[in-house]
Parts: sequence; structure tokens; C-alpha cells
Amino acid sequence: MIIVDNISKGFGAQELFAGTGFRLNAGERVGLIGRNGHGKTTLLRMIIGEERPDSGSIVIPRGYSIGYVDQEPRFGEDTVLSEGCRGLPPAERDHRWKVEKVLAGLGFTAGQMQSHPSLLSSGFQARLNLGKVLVQGADLLLLDEPNNYLDITSIRWLERFLRGWKGEFILITHDRGFMDGVVTHVVGIHRRTFRKIRGDTGKYYSQIAMDEEVYEKTRLNDERKRRQTEEFINRFRAKARLAGLVQSRVKALEKQQRLEKLEQEKDLDFSFRSRPFNGKPVMHARGISFAWERSAPLFADLSFTVGPSDRICVIGPNGKGKTTLLKVLAGQLAPGEGDVAVNATAEVSYYGQSAVEDLSPERTVVEEIASAAPSMDQQQARNIAGTMMFEGDDALKKIRVLSGGEKSRVMLGKVIATPVNLLLLDEPTNHLDLESCDALLEAIADFDGAVVMVTHNEMLIHGLADRLIVFQGGGARLYEGSYRDFLETRGWEEERESAEVPADEEATGRRQDRRAAKRMRAGIVNERSRTLAPLKKRIDELERSIVGYEKELEKLHEEIEAASRQGDGARIAEASRGVGPCEQSIAQCFEKLEAAHDEYERLNREFEERLDAVDRER
Repeated sequence: MIIVDNISKGFGAQELFAGTGFRLNAGERVGLIGRNGHGKTTLLRMIIGEERPDSGSIVIPRGYSIGYVDQEPRFGEDTVLSEGCRGLPPAERDHRWKVEKVLAGLGFTAGQMQSHPSLLSSGFQARLNLGKVLVQGADLLLLDEPNNYLDITSIRWLERFLRGWKGEFILITHDRGFMDGVVTHVVGIHRRTFRKIRGDTGKYYSQIAMDEEVYEKTRLNDERKRRQTEEFINRFRAKARLAGLVQSRVKALEKQQRLEKLEQEKDLDFSFRSRPFNGKPVMHARGISFAWERSAPLFADLSFTVGPSDRICVIGPNGKGKTTLLKVLAGQLAPGEGDVAVNATAEVSYYGQSAVEDLSPERTVVEEIASAAPSMDQQQARNIAGTMMFEGDDALKKIRVLSGGEKSRVMLGKVIATPVNLLLLDEPTNHLDLESCDALLEAIADFDGAVVMVTHNEMLIHGLADRLIVFQGGGARLYEGSYRDFLETRGWEEERESAEVPADEEATGRRQDRRAAKRMRAGIVNERSRTLAPLKKRIDELERSIVGYEKELEKLHEEIEAASRQGDGARIAEASRGVGPCEQSIAQCFEKLEAAHDEYERLNREFEERLDAVDRER
């Protein structure tokens, strides 16, 4: 157990925590959330003793070990594998197989494990540091944005690893799907206090919204009562016979605690702007290839068309060519073979990983955003800066003083400054927090144009992609279908290969569990089909009945109208007698249809929850 007891912490005029705390109990796996700059990393640094709270304390049991990923590479061994073994507890220093297993899961090849750590890229050096922490068997893991230097297959491996973790961990990540898949509790930093709930981020945000709604209703009710009391005091203050009542209300008013109006939390709230487009294809990629070395092409003979509303996600391990492909599509690199043709009437915007390096350090936020569109005036640029959370004087900050996350928001501001038809986005969630990722997902979904996006965030892929460009097996291929379809029909080669190698009894058991889960999933799909089919048939019948009754009602009204013109009272009466029962039948059908729809949706949600549960176990 760790007790964070009544701590306060601030830097200058910025107060992060104000007399707040929480407990981390045995076996709890906590997702730590909060906006960028609100103190998540500071809390982790206080837990390991690198920072101290201004007041309060953090109580850690004697002998309780904590694993924290070192941000600086400090290597003392000749090979990656030997360096990884340094993370093992002293009693397990000869258990090299544990290190091999973890490093393979994090994406290291056998050749890389035998290379010198200094030859690794910065991303793989960070993975090595993570691997050393994962094998040390600490009581508590502190994981600060591990996804930032992992690719999609290693993120999926880490998710499985953390689901099986027996101790505690505190995880910071901007990937909500990843967090929800591994945590038992969420601790949020909200209004300078910690809020802890059992469950996932969805439950946390629902609870926060409910609490604040109750608070605001209570505040308004208190304000109303206060006004009524003040009116009574002012009205009857001069009346001697009511002096006792007036005085009692004055005392009550003095004792009444005044609830302050909640400060509005700033959210990243924006939308990409589209421009009119009448053409069908926005872009054609015809037989394109690219290689830095002729003997090792990143992709070859890749062809696809981008339609005016396509959502294409480019996915695969790091270093395989995803960013290079996006640069080829953006015209920043020329393909070795083939060509990329953009519709002459289409406008394309590119957001790249290294784009922040192109920002002018001496420009202000407003000036940098305005530079993306020569026709944009100062007020328009300020409006966009405001949506990127640069309000007031913050919009006049120089680029050179901004953090990495703030620079990323400036780049997003530049992307939305000009109406376009095609967005090319390379890892747009880097440096964003959970709330900002949600805003980005909504903005991409609402964009009235096409999107080609490189991402490792499976929540975004599941939520957006209708087509995929998948890098694996030494190349890239277009996959027609959703990400779930891809996982079920093809899946990742790394996961298939690891599933086919029975390294030990545990691996064999897991493989059997996966097979059982696959059979269970198929059974649920069949059960859903059998259960929902009669309801769907009933809904179709009711809809047809409503259409029939509405046609009959229309004929009756036409009959009444015709009889009225002819003055035929008998025909009017006869037709009118049919209107009531017909309208009643329509109303009854609608009631039954609504009930059938509700039942269909309820059952379908239950089946989806069961399928999601099986998928998480897989």
C-alpha cells in the first residue's frame, strides 16, 4: 500500500495539488489521468523521491520496491541482452530467457539482442530501459507514457503483459483504449485534487460530470435561498416586532458556506475545415515503391485510391516505412517507382512527426498559425489559437518557450488554418492528453474530407478506419475492411509466430486459452445471430405494417376530401369511421416498433460487451 497523504505542490504561481491524496492498495492497477501540465509526471517523481511535496507526505512501506523507467540511457554491458539481464533480481541473474521473452515482446529481434546498446535508436534505447524495469519484479511499476516509444505490436504485447501483472502499477498514457484494457482503478487530477474511482476512464468521466452537475445545482439553490434571506432581512430590518427573526437570519447567513462557481475547464475543441470538392478520387497512388537502399525496399508496387470521404489508417511496427509513405503521398519524397496523382481541384494538408522543427522559434503562436494561410487575418488566427487553448496573452507567446505538447497544438492549428480535402496525419496524438485525443477523434470523424493517418492508437483505428494500409512481412498492402476484420482474418505476424512456438507450459496454456476464446467468440457470434434474427424480422414486419396503414390512411383522407367537394355526407361519415382505427393501428405499431428496437439494441449491446470481454482476454 502507498498513501499519498494531504499533499500540496506548486511551481511558482501554478498550484498543481492542494491538500489532496489517495491510497494505492494491494493489487490495484491505476490509470493516472489529467490534462498536460497538471502534475501527473510530478506525482510519479515524488513517489520515487526525485521531487518533494510542499506539504503533506507520501508513505511507502519498508522493503516495497518500485520500478521506474529511467529517461536517460545508462548502459554498461556489451550486448542488449546482457544489459537487459541487469534488470533481473540478483537471485535470477541467470534467467536470460525471461529477458529474451520481454525484449522480443517489445520488438527486439535476435540480432538486436546481440548488438551493443549504444547502436540502438533512441526509441529502442527507451524500450530497453522499459524491459529492464519489467523483468526486475518490482512491487510497483510507474509507467509514464510507455506508448510514446512503442509501436502497435509491442503496445499490444505490453497490454497483455500488464493484464497479467500480479503487483501494482500506475500508468500514464494518452491511449484511452490501452488504459481501459489494463487498469482496475482510475485516479484523476481534477481541480488540483485527486479523484479515485473503481473502473475505467468512461466511468471516471461520467462520475466527474455527475458530481459537478450536483454541485452546480446545489450552488444555484443555495444562491436562491441566500437572495431570499437577504430580501427578508432588507425588507423587515426596521420592524421592531420582527427583530428576532431578522437577527436569526443574519446569523444563519453568516454561517452559510458560499459555494464558488466552478471555473470552466479548458478543452481542446476544434474542427478541421474542408473545402468544396466535386471530384470522386482525391488521390491515386499507382504502383509506388520506395527504398533507401535498393536491396531493402520499404514498400513496393503499392496502389490505392483515396476517395473524398475515406478514412485510411497506416499501421505496422516502427521503422518499416509508414512515415516515409506519408511523405511520399505529401510530395516531400519522390517514389522510386510509380506515381502519386492528386486531383487538380483538391487541397492537401500534411502533419508530420518532425513538423514542430519547422516552426519559427521567434514567431508568436498567432503569427505561426497565420503563416499557414496568407489570406488569414489576425482575428481568424486568434480564434484558431483559442481553440488550441492559447487564449489571451498565451497566443502571443514565442514558439521557442513552448513545451513539446504546446508546439504540437500549434501545428494542429496550422493544419486547420486552411480548408482542405485531404488530411495526411502522422502520429497526431503524440504529446496530447486523453481529453485532447478525444477531441482529435471527434474532429477527424466530423471532417468532411478524406484522411490518411499513421497511428499506433488502437482506439483511433477501431473508431475511424474503414480501410488499412498494413506494413508487415517486409512490405505494405492495402486491406479493405475495419481493424477488427483485419485482426480476425489476418492479424499480426509477430503474434501468430509467438503463438506457434510452445516455449513452455505457460505458453501452451495461453495458446489453448486463445483457442478456447476463439471458439467462445464464434459461439457468441452465432448466438447473437440466432437471437437477433427474429427481432430483426419483427422490426421489418412492423415497419411494413406502418407503411401499409399510412397508405390506407392517406386514401381515407383523399376519400373524405373528394366527398367534401361533392357534398356527399354519407361518404364522408363512412370514410371518417375508418380514420380512427387506422390511426390507432399506426400508434400501436409504433409502440411495438419502439419496444422491439429497444430490445434489439439492448441485446446487441450485451453481445458486444461479451465479445469485447473475450477480445480483451485474447
